[in-house]
Amino acid sequence: MLTQEQAVEIRVLERQGRSIRQIMRDTGLSRNTVRKYLRGGKVEYGPREPRACKLDPYKSYLLERIEQARPDWIPATVLMREIGAMGYSGGISQLKAYLRAFKVVRADPVVRFETAPGQQMQADFTTIRRGRDRLLAFVATLGFSRATFVRFTCTEQFEDWRDGLIAAFDYFGGVPREVLFDNTKTVIIERDGYGPGLHRWHAGMLELARDCGFQLRVCRPYRACTKGKVERFNGYLKGSFLVPLAATLRAGGLQLDVDTANREVLRWLNEVANTRIHATTGVQPCVRLIEDRAQLSALPSRTMQSSPAISPASVVPFESLQHPLSVYQALLENAA
Repeated sequence: MLTQEQAVEIRVLERQGRSIRQIMRDTGLSRNTVRKYLRGGKVEYGPREPRACKLDPYKSYLLERIEQARPDWIPATVLMREIGAMGYSGGISQLKAYLRAFKVVRADPVVRFETAPGQQMQADFTTIRRGRDRLLAFVATLGFSRATFVRFTCTEQFEDWRDGLIAAFDYFGGVPREVLFDNTKTVIIERDGYGPGLHRWHAGMLELARDCGFQLRVCRPYRACTKGKVERFNGYLKGSFLVPLAATLRAGGLQLDVDTANREVLRWLNEVANTRIHATTGVQPCVRLIEDRAQLSALPSRTMQSSPAISPASVVPFESLQHPLSVYQALLENAA
């Protein structure tokens, strides 16, 4: 079968006065095929040869990354950054079209609502890995800006909540008016324990709230989706940060641990998570954080002094969000 290009080439060569033999030599086609076409016989066109695209040199790498991450999924935006660093100059649409055949789509039931600047922070723990070698992540997201802080631990005791909250306040540059939690015993001992809406709080959490100056808020029972902002980010954290990092470590025979996760998450928060265009707000979280910070109250110095030392790899002031990569790398190297 001829391709349309071959048919056109035969006709052009004939008009140039080439003989059938010369056309055979120039096109690589048989005598019968050339003669049949020139005599007006019906010639079937075959499929065109696939055109080379900019993504072709990176397809084997992409398939390898997909296999490394299974059963999880590395988002196209992450893979775009990875192959971009390798020299890919094409667009993300081409990449998404290629990846679509390998992705299993899952429903997202998250519900979100809006709050004023400085009004609310949503806090949660998400389980990354179960078993003897547990890996957990404390995640805190400001409701207005969607700026987020992450701190990895291996336990979910009150001390982990306390240290995570203080580190988050320090990272954001102040304390919001309220913090929204799930109904965990580390926060609330008994709902309506002293009457409707009068809950019995965990003593340590109640003391921390008084010292730092924020109100304790909890979701309605079986309505954890009201923490939609932080719940949504948990999925983004796993897909954009943890899955690619774990896949890379696994390829080298290593396993993701608390120290490694805390070292690497700082750069990811500053360069990716808090500087991306947020899908809901349409603005970078680090930009809207300026409005959030203007409404945050100062974190008492006594709270910082009485809390356990927190690794500098886990905390960075907002001003550093605009520093070059070399600054983040130096912080990570010093923390190591």
